[in-house]
Amino acid sequence: MTTNEDDRHLTALRGRPWFAANELLAFVLEIVAIGALARWGFTAPEGTAASVALGIGAPVAAVVLWGLFAAPRARFPLPLAGVLAVKTVVLGGGAAAVYGTGHPVAAAVLAAVLVANTGCAEYFRHR
Repeated sequence: MTTNEDDRHLTALRGRPWFAANELLAFVLEIVAIGALARWGFTAPEGTAASVALGIGAPVAAVVLWGLFAAPRARFPLPLAGVLAVKTVVLGGGAAAVYGTGHPVAAAVLAAVLVANTGCAEYFRHR
């Protein structure tokens, strides 16, 4: 982003506190999803080597995928449908990881919050 783009983004946040709060929540949810993928990987019952590989590999793959295609300054910007597909894979994978660690209610709550947050973010981002 250039300085002009940074200034426009900050101006948009200043006049819309709910949008700013939703963006902060989106960031926290992204971190939770990455952490859930790591926890799921490290608790995998396939053995120590597989657990370490999954515990490190799953979150790294999610971060790389996000950075390449879904981040605000993505290396390869996609149309909205593509960004939503990547978000579904990464964030949905985080919710599935919570479910996979034996917490179905927490996974359902996380999934509902992820859908609401992403819907609000995309709706208000394009207004």
